[in-house]
Amino acid sequence: MEDKTPVTRKSTESFTTSSKVLSRESWKIFQIMAEFVEGFERLEQIHPSVSIFGSARTPVGHPYYVMAEQIARLLSDAGFSVVSGGGPGIMEAVNKGAQAGKGPSVGLNIQLPHEQSGNPYQDISLTFRHFFARKVMFVKYASAYVVLPGGFGTLDELMEIMTLIQTGKSRRIPVILVHTPFWKGILAWFRDTLVPEGTISAEDLDLITVLDDAQDVLQAIFQYYEHRGFEPSVEEEQIQLNL
Repeated sequence: MEDKTPVTRKSTESFTTSSKVLSRESWKIFQIMAEFVEGFERLEQIHPSVSIFGSARTPVGHPYYVMAEQIARLLSDAGFSVVSGGGPGIMEAVNKGAQAGKGPSVGLNIQLPHEQSGNPYQDISLTFRHFFARKVMFVKYASAYVVLPGGFGTLDELMEIMTLIQTGKSRRIPVILVHTPFWKGILAWFRDTLVPEGTISAEDLDLITVLDDAQDVLQAIFQYYEHRGFEPSVEEEQIQLNL
């Protein structure tokens, strides 16, 4: 039987709008692909590298800023490429310290409506529109994660690497939190609430090291790789390929 349901102007406009939205979303895939391709091509040669995180709101001269700059300089002089989010605050301190050293200073910038603006201390600079593409670049080539005091963005990056290592989606690397007084509250919550509730295992806490001195950070990373080298194993390469 022939369907004689009238096609209203409203339904036609709705279909047209939906088609336009779908077309925009489909083309956006190519923009996302371009971010991954550029990131892979420009960062593949930077290993060994260390990704360092911290607040965009930390002012120049603050003890956290000074510590970040010291850590980055030591890592850079030791032969690491040093990677930050490319913005102000601790990210700026990281790139500044790295650029003063021997290794490349890398900034993975993100386009945001506020806060984020690229700092001038980047030897290699990439800009992303999508957080998820940027996160892959932080993890994929990192031999260690160093996390200084920060806010939601910093905690997001910390939880991301912890989840990836815990679930086996990324190889195990040193995850170092800097400045014990800042982190003791959340670590106590992990230990006293998450472990008893069974949402994480007590062994998961062993993935984290807490340090307070720049030289200790460098030493901890070298100690971790002392008997195995910085190059990933064949198994780890496969894990990183499927990240």
